[in-house]
Amino acid sequence: MSSMQSNSSANVTFVRPATFFINGFFNIPHAKHYYVFLSLVYVVTVLGNSFIMCIIYLARRLHTAKYIAVFHLAFSDLCGSSALIPKVIDTFLFKHQDISYDACLANMFFVLHFMNLQSLTLLVLSYDRLVAICFPLRYHAIVTKPAMFLIIGVMWSFSMIFFSVFVGLVNSLSFCGSNVLDSYFCDYRPVYSLACNDNSMNILMGRIGSSLLIFMPLILIFISYFCIALALLKIAHGVDRIKAMKTCSSHLILVAIFYIPILSNNIASLKTPFDPDTRIINNSLTQTIPPMLNPIIYTLKTEEVMQSIKELYKRSKDNITTERRIKCSRRN
Repeated sequence: MSSMQSNSSANVTFVRPATFFINGFFNIPHAKHYYVFLSLVYVVTVLGNSFIMCIIYLARRLHTAKYIAVFHLAFSDLCGSSALIPKVIDTFLFKHQDISYDACLANMFFVLHFMNLQSLTLLVLSYDRLVAICFPLRYHAIVTKPAMFLIIGVMWSFSMIFFSVFVGLVNSLSFCGSNVLDSYFCDYRPVYSLACNDNSMNILMGRIGSSLLIFMPLILIFISYFCIALALLKIAHGVDRIKAMKTCSSHLILVAIFYIPILSNNIASLKTPFDPDTRIINNSLTQTIPPMLNPIIYTLKTEEVMQSIKELYKRSKDNITTERRIKCSRRN
């Protein structure tokens, strides 16, 4: 076990390990193939989310409040995956499984912070659909670009303050036993479970964090779509109803691929305790696959994005043709 450092103040001694040893993916056959798979997932995630952000930035028709939220979702997906996957690959593929105490807390903060932002951004997009369908005449007055920037700013402030306190509470724990984390990154529960003093406050904060990250946004999204369903039932013409439903389809798919795996893992673990390796594989896929799929779904399922891609392609093609004509005329 690594050497221990002791910090004492007010007659209370907190024993902290110099390092934690991350022990995930232990005894998994052909684990290197899984790390290669995660590398490919990360490459697709970076390319896909960078692509969707570039399209939103370049296409003027997408300079709306809704696509500010979509841009933010892509940014959060990119940052969340960058906080997690490269570190997992470095830890296990290159056998750098020891991580310093401070680096562990920093890794925990950024992974949880960006995962929370992904969840809250899905909630913001459901709010956008709620206003668009239930209050169509007031949509452009309510969902404005300044309002969206304000909402995103509040989200960032809330998430950073909450997870600073959340992660900071680890400093109230003493680690006088093992420093081995049975996880694939510095997750909150495996860390506080190693404590040899009272960790009841950390357990409480863990439950509050789960509620904020998963259950509260999901309940609010469900309420939003319940109100949307009631509004759709009031639409007389079936064609208009289908058209309104299509505007929600891409968002509903994003909600499903983000929340269903998380809920499935939690429910399954309550009924039947997972084998540690199975739990780690499931959790890692739950965190890495949605950010990869989100830009693909938004590109293929959203007509505005597809139309913008076609317009940008046509514009670039026209520019190339014009440049060639200018060059030819100069030669002549």
